Amino acid sequence: MRIWVDADACPNVIKDILFRAAARAQVTITLVANQPIRIPPSQFIKALQVQAGFDVADSRIVELTEAGDLVITADIPLAAGVIDKGGHALDPRGETYTKDNIKERLAMRKLMDELRSSGMSSASRAPQNIRDIVTRLGGAIREQWDARGYNYFPGDMFAFPMIGQSSDEPERI
Repeated sequence: MRIWVDADACPNVIKDILFRAAARAQVTITLVANQPIRIPPSQFIKALQVQAGFDVADSRIVELTEAGDLVITADIPLAAGVIDKGGHALDPRGETYTKDNIKERLAMRKLMDELRSSGMSSASRAPQNIRDIVTRLGGAIREQWDARGYNYFPGDMFAFPMIGQSSDEPERI
């Protein structure tokens, strides 16, 4: 299994979490973007720069994804392409895209695009607390790995020191 990240819009804090997860679990993570990306030195972390252009990075991720791979993206059409190839998709907040919910999300995305273009709606998702995002993302990745029978996932994968807490006593998330 490989982890692919749609890195153009992925928040830096989520990338940092994924970098630590890749190193601890010793799983390859590849960030795909149409601009240069700085990554820490690690044999498990790679960056792939594609040409600039609409959905070029998304198309490349779908092309390279194999059945069982995990893709982190907030792009619903990209998630649909990954699912069609037998891959798994999570958004950066840790919500899982599935065969059961992807069509509904595509329809909702289309409706919201139409409402925005007509000037009827400008609503967007409310920001969340980073702790909530880390908890959901960690849980979603654990679920994906448990479902595939991986047993090398360290139990303290998402144990990070929280603000005001000493680094030798991480809070388990």
